[in-house]
Amino acid sequence: MASIFTRIIQGELPGHFVWRDDHCVAIMTIQPIRAGHVLVIPKAQIDQWTDLPVELAHHLMQVSHRIGNALKRVYTVQRIGLMIAGLEVPHTHIHLVPMDSMNDLNFAFAKNADAETLAQAAEKIRIALEKS
Repeated sequence: MASIFTRIIQGELPGHFVWRDDHCVAIMTIQPIRAGHVLVIPKAQIDQWTDLPVELAHHLMQVSHRIGNALKRVYTVQRIGLMIAGLEVPHTHIHLVPMDSMNDLNFAFAKNADAETLAQAAEKIRIALEKS
């Protein structure tokens, strides 16, 4: 059965994309912990990150690194947090979260975001990526 991420990647469901290549995508999460919360997702639907081929895991980290640096240019924060939790959707994904404290990585603070807010954030991040 296709995960929600596979359905977004295939265009069956809407998504606010900031990155797309042959191996992965990066989208704004609809339930961000903080503004700028991005998910980096392999196109291949692989449940657990430990099952990723090493080359794909490496690529996901390279993309996360590039997007993380773009996030630092868009948001004034101390750090860009990175998490691989994997319980909420059975499709590997990396959370990139602009953060100023450890609480900024707490999923209890995640709230639904409206489409316009996500679209604006995605545009800012895409512009920062183009400048890198």
